[in-house]
Amino acid sequence: MMGFVLRSQLCWRAFVSRSDVTKQYYRSQMPAVSQVFSEASLMAVDLEMTGLDTHSDQILSIGLIPIEKGLLQLNRAEQRLIQINGSVGHSATIHGIVDHQLQAGVSLDSAIEWFMERTRGKLLVAHHSPLDLGFLQVAIKQVTGESIKLLAIDTLAIERKRLLRKQDVLKEGTLRLGACRARYGLPVYAAHNALVDALACGELLLAQASAMGDTQKLTIGELLSVK
Repeated sequence: MMGFVLRSQLCWRAFVSRSDVTKQYYRSQMPAVSQVFSEASLMAVDLEMTGLDTHSDQILSIGLIPIEKGLLQLNRAEQRLIQINGSVGHSATIHGIVDHQLQAGVSLDSAIEWFMERTRGKLLVAHHSPLDLGFLQVAIKQVTGESIKLLAIDTLAIERKRLLRKQDVLKEGTLRLGACRARYGLPVYAAHNALVDALACGELLLAQASAMGDTQKLTIGELLSVK
């Protein structure tokens, strides 16, 4: 049922879209929302930004790792550094990206074109997806001139739902990516690198899906419905 609802939403968005880019993007995702997890084509994504405000801060890097039929495709992992207006400022202390590194980066237009091409036909996977999707949606509108509504499986939301079945209150930090991974016995990775965090998020989703039971029956619609 959820797959049908999501397909209908994507169909309507494609119909009202004025941009061929967004129209084709929506249409490419329609088959994916009805798949079972074990057959799905997904893309783990993470961004590094100069801050947390989608309208005043800028994207510095995007990391992408495909997940095909329940397997991470590490040989197809990619990252783009993005040129920005001004300096990274004090945010460099968090993500480690400094101004001179961005000189070799690509333009935002080029990065968004690459992102749209690589993720066409796939569903996104992100940890705390509203943040990353918010930045991507603002950037896509800036580049294409049209708003887009991105869909993503949110590993933070999945973990929150699982934990709240066992307890009423969650301690601060419980839902951070590293803390979530630790509960599944996954290794510790250095945080705040777009490609490493995309990998960490992808691995977490695979562990979560396995813990849910039969991945031959678990549907993408079920995962997308978790908020």
